[in-house]
Amino acid sequence: MAVEVTWWGHATCTVQDSGVRVLTDPLFVRRLAHLRRRRGAVPPPAAARAEVVLISHLHSDHLHLPSLARLAPGTRLVVPAGAGRAVPGLRRLATAGGLRVTEVAAGDEVKVEELVVRAVPARHDGRRLPVGPHRSPALGYVIAGEARTYFAGDTGLFDGMARAVGEVDVALLPVGGWGPFLGHGHLDAGRAARALAELAPRAAVPVHYGTYWPIGLDGVRPHEFHAPGDEFVRHAARLAPGVAVHRLGHGESVRPEVSG
Repeated sequence: MAVEVTWWGHATCTVQDSGVRVLTDPLFVRRLAHLRRRRGAVPPPAAARAEVVLISHLHSDHLHLPSLARLAPGTRLVVPAGAGRAVPGLRRLATAGGLRVTEVAAGDEVKVEELVVRAVPARHDGRRLPVGPHRSPALGYVIAGEARTYFAGDTGLFDGMARAVGEVDVALLPVGGWGPFLGHGHLDAGRAARALAELAPRAAVPVHYGTYWPIGLDGVRPHEFHAPGDEFVRHAARLAPGVAVHRLGHGESVRPEVSG
């Protein structure tokens, strides 16, 4: 098979293509501020092994400095343009940890061994919250090797989404969040299925749900924690019946069929 996808929880995935490991938005902790990991074990140390790490935006559950500190020296770290200025700790970490940081904007490409990674637009607040200035765009990425894999990061639907992303074989789409209510610039299960119908890949994996939840809110709208994966499968069967949807458990892997 051309590509293997492992979902570690939240937006953290390993995409292996052409012998190159790509890690997305690594989050390797049991607790982050007011959030705790309610489902799935914290990823093992091997999950931090990657040739390139992609950061979709600057929110601390996507650009998490302690998790990035686990990366091996020499790892390529691709971040939105302006991230180093907006997050000074990133510069210090990169220097101390020997990370090779590349800042990109939508349309930029980065070659990593046999892969080409292209940054694409996302509709999401890219600031370093709670008070960071608007310096960095939120991004998605298309990883092109033997297959073309789209990691959406955090995004809402936007006009021209399929045109901006281009033809892809596998889509890793966010279908939920980490709290009872989704804010602007997010996909829920229904909107993610609409995006899937527009993108028309061969396969999809739902991500960004069912991992972290605010402490003390276990009983508040619990279906928003548990249900998005199954709801996405159901909506996708109606709106994009030709797409093979793989709902993974935490730490599970799939090798989607992307040819033929």
